[in-house]
Amino acid sequence: MSSPGITSMFTNFTKLCKGLALVLVVGHLLVQFVPATVPYLALIPARTIPFGWNLITSGYFELSVYGVVISTVSLLFMGKFLEPVWGSKEFLKFIFVVNFLTYLCVFVTAIALYYITRLEIYLYMPFAGFHGVLAGLLVGIKQIIPDQEVLLVKIKAKWFPSITLVLSIASSFFTLNSAAYLPTLIFGTYMGWLYLRYLQRRPETKLRGDPSDDFAFSTFFPELLRPIIDPIASIFHRMLCGRSNPTSEDHGYSTSGAPLPGSDSAEASRRRERGARALEERLATERVVPPRNKEESQSDALDSV
Repeated sequence: MSSPGITSMFTNFTKLCKGLALVLVVGHLLVQFVPATVPYLALIPARTIPFGWNLITSGYFELSVYGVVISTVSLLFMGKFLEPVWGSKEFLKFIFVVNFLTYLCVFVTAIALYYITRLEIYLYMPFAGFHGVLAGLLVGIKQIIPDQEVLLVKIKAKWFPSITLVLSIASSFFTLNSAAYLPTLIFGTYMGWLYLRYLQRRPETKLRGDPSDDFAFSTFFPELLRPIIDPIASIFHRMLCGRSNPTSEDHGYSTSGAPLPGSDSAEASRRRERGARALEERLATERVVPPRNKEESQSDALDSV
């Protein structure tokens, strides 16, 4: 007999995530039973110019069984944490934008590699899968619950994206088709961070992005490398945010050094609190045993007599 806590852990998924999971499953079944649809749905760089829509469709189906299983399960579980914090509309927007930008970068990279190497494999290799978006969602987990130990291995959530990339890069030396998934994971991670860092709208402050130091690009790297990464990252930061040198109040601090109510640090703190609260509510729901009704209690009492 299964425990109610275990049962609820594998339920309570959001309707949006269930719908997206269904799209992934249906997309996989479609390309399996009708293989002729792959050139029209997957990103094949040589055919992207006439079939430009595959910059969008390529992310919503998997070519392998294990791929659709991993993508579906990961989406359902990560959606349980992120969607309540972001809201359904923002969650869907994040998935759409990150998926499009990821495969746009993959397309440009494949074309560049072809002109550098003159290998036609980069032009006709099919790129598809939801793993780019999943990499971006891991960045969202890093943002809202950075210090939360989610897995049994006691790893803090802020290291999930970095560990995923390190393992993927390491495994690429031992697999033949690493070019089909590694660029998608790398660009998915970066585009997820780019969106959350500079583009995501914050309704509480009417601002965009998360400029807090705890979410800087260098936080993906060990402490030892951050003095090297920060100057390089600051170049791209100035490209995206301009060359202006904001005042202390623009950064969210008063003249006394205290954070203002709508400041970056205060907003980042509130975001982490919302993420931790959402996680606690999910875990509490999974631990709660539903109370038995009166008829069941009376029946148990009669049985004991």
